[in-house]
Amino acid sequence: MALERTAVNPWTWSAELGFNQGEVVTGHTRTLYCSGQTAVSGDGRPQHADDMAAQLALSLDNLEAVLGEAGMSLANLVRLNVYTTDVDLLFPHYGVLASRLGAAGVAPATTMLGVTRLAIPTLMVELEGTAVA
Repeated sequence: MALERTAVNPWTWSAELGFNQGEVVTGHTRTLYCSGQTAVSGDGRPQHADDMAAQLALSLDNLEAVLGEAGMSLANLVRLNVYTTDVDLLFPHYGVLASRLGAAGVAPATTMLGVTRLAIPTLMVELEGTAVA
């Protein structure tokens, strides 16, 4: 059975912003739960202090690397949690995330949460995802 995704949107506003309120997924055989990915290098060193756009892009690169290691891509993402220490600063850069998800043809169910800090104080954004294949 092929993977099938059905968007659940009782309202249209969220789809216009690039995410679904929910997704029904059938036909999948594997589920990947990704740890939160941040703007760290391959050796775990924080990158891009005070640069939200660069941190968001690298966090997304790192999420894609985890997905790739499991034989998946952003196209398999069905859930995305976005944690940030500054929601107001993240919003002007959110298009980076939305455009990459759009290019992958997905609009995963998404939650954005403002937090007081992340595990490493210089980090401002963390992406946690669930993917199915």
